Amino acid sequence: MPVLKAENVAAALREGSTARLAQDLPARFVCGQRVRVANINPQDHTRIPRYVRGHVGVVDSDQGVFIFPDAHARGEKVAQRLYSVRFTGTELWGPQGKADTAVYVDLFESYLAPQ
Repeated sequence: MPVLKAENVAAALREGSTARLAQDLPARFVCGQRVRVANINPQDHTRIPRYVRGHVGVVDSDQGVFIFPDAHARGEKVAQRLYSVRFTGTELWGPQGKADTAVYVDLFESYLAPQ
């Protein structure tokens, strides 16, 4: 992995970059499908917010293929689909949550299981 030197930071920020990959991986989930988020507590990096772990949501959209950040944190470049998943307030916070509240969280495919 290349090292970003201090003198190159301004140019790197100006140019930007993306974690999106031009790979065509088959989608495991479709819009409208109910999914359960993994309830894991790894020792290393994960992008699963704690408040959605173990909860059920609905796939709202398929965002495409990206570098999987959990593997990237270990120096690996792994491609994985990213989905936007919608959760209701009552699913996340129980009776004190509002049923008409929607929370959208972008979650990688390996975090999800069919419900």
